[in-house]
Amino acid sequence: MQGIQQTAADTGLYFAHLSDPHLTSLTSVRWQQLLNKRLLGYLSWHRRRRAEHQMEVLDALLADLQVTSPGHVVVTGDLTHIGLPDEFRQARNWLERLGHSDAVTVIPGNHESCAAAPWRGTFSEWESYMRSDAAFAAAAISGPEDLFPSLRIRDGVAFIGLSSACVTAPLMATGALGRAQLERLEERLQETAEQGLFRVVLLHHSPRAEDEKWRKRLTDSRALCAVLERVGAELVLHGHGHRAHRSELSFAGRPIPVFGVSSASAMSQREERRAQYGLYRIGRDIDSGDWSLDIEVRIYDSSRNRFVGGQRHQLLLPAMPSTSC
Repeated sequence: MQGIQQTAADTGLYFAHLSDPHLTSLTSVRWQQLLNKRLLGYLSWHRRRRAEHQMEVLDALLADLQVTSPGHVVVTGDLTHIGLPDEFRQARNWLERLGHSDAVTVIPGNHESCAAAPWRGTFSEWESYMRSDAAFAAAAISGPEDLFPSLRIRDGVAFIGLSSACVTAPLMATGALGRAQLERLEERLQETAEQGLFRVVLLHHSPRAEDEKWRKRLTDSRALCAVLERVGAELVLHGHGHRAHRSELSFAGRPIPVFGVSSASAMSQREERRAQYGLYRIGRDIDSGDWSLDIEVRIYDSSRNRFVGGQRHQLLLPAMPSTSC
């Protein structure tokens, strides 16, 4: 694998994970734009989501990120409500407030794929936030199949982004990765493992189908889990469920932590569904090769209109054995 300069000794990255901000407004939508599955999404926004997802919460989030100052931010999908071109432009404007594309990594969610849409004017608006580092990027990008799995390396951490976004039937919110993407994922995981990097897999849907409702599951979760069981990863992050969630997978008898976060903009009385984001600090013992992972959950306090410290986790992750022959 060419172009990787960072080594495990350099690892000390401090990064943030947020998901499902649903930050766009549909107030100017025309009925002609809703003659498909998007009509159901619009009705959901009109009846419930426009009250649940608040820009004031996202403003408080941006203010808190200024204080916590992570070195990188990852956003695991569902920036829009029904994936209209104007929503992609609205989200692009918000991403520019969040940070430069070199410091922010984005993957799409199922709400971005409510209906089939041309690349130009939709996902192309976020291309600079989704594409791999120059050393690993495709020469030309004409669709998500050219982007994912994406690979971005920051201070000894390999962020490997997946796209589970796909058009589904009405009332369904499932996702799928597909065989080609899974095959490339296995290659990326193997190559970055050989470089001694801390591998963070990013996807919108939970990697474990049993952690979601049937209509919201990742349909090829077994195939994804099989890849992770063969070549491993140090961490998996996702959104989609609009709730805080923790589980794990395994590789060679070692745990792979899996963390999901609630919507970054949600007003809720239930703590596990209230707006939150995660802060992750990665370290490594040079002698043993073991990783340390310190996690802080920041949660929205509506009484003060600010994010405050919540749960903390400290994990020690034993170095994974090589899978190379």
